[in-house]
Amino acid sequence: MEAETENLRELITRARVVLWDFDGPVCRLFAGHSADRVARELVEWLEGRGLHGLVTETERESLDPHIVLRAVDRRHPGSDLVAELEERLTQEELRAATSAMPTAYADPLIRTWKAVGSRLAIATNNSPRVVREYLAGRGLISCFTPHIYGRTQDLQLLKPDPHCLNRALSAMGAAPAAGLMIGDTPSDFHAARQAEVPFIGYARNERKEKILREAGATTVVGSLELLLRVVRSLRSHA
Repeated sequence: MEAETENLRELITRARVVLWDFDGPVCRLFAGHSADRVARELVEWLEGRGLHGLVTETERESLDPHIVLRAVDRRHPGSDLVAELEERLTQEELRAATSAMPTAYADPLIRTWKAVGSRLAIATNNSPRVVREYLAGRGLISCFTPHIYGRTQDLQLLKPDPHCLNRALSAMGAAPAAGLMIGDTPSDFHAARQAEVPFIGYARNERKEKILREAGATTVVGSLELLLRVVRSLRSHA
């Protein structure tokens, strides 16, 4: 435990720029609004247009809206169909944002990290409109703006592609080694690794931790309270 705390302290002390994934580390976006149902409705919408074949059985069974969206984009890149599907997902995410559950300790951690002089950015596969809506509702928008980098029209650039991380680093004039990514999925970890940004995994349960560690993440926490403690200690030593 002591070695883990020391490792966290080292990663956090070095970080000048902290890149946050949104759904997971900041909040559970679909806590009161099932992502499974959203994925099923996207598939049903496609089927209603006679486009059943655009999504394989495996993609359909993933019950992940982003997998459905990417699958259609791979087969019809940049099409009006993809744009309409993406907008439908954005609308569902906006609805979900009203009942999203803040991740324990995320709000004070964000505010404290900002207060000690670190610069914060969001690097997510969710719509930036949704992120802004949620952060504004929590009084956190000023901790991040203008550095909110989310899903664009080019869906091939979603994580694990490091595009949104690189956009954040470039806009903030930060070297990858001065950054730190907080994420909760293998795609976050792989994007950070490709961008050469240090990574701390957040896993709210053992299953998520196992998945992150199997992907290669070596620093994984089960609660953001550990990070908050370290950041607060930096503040007291400042």
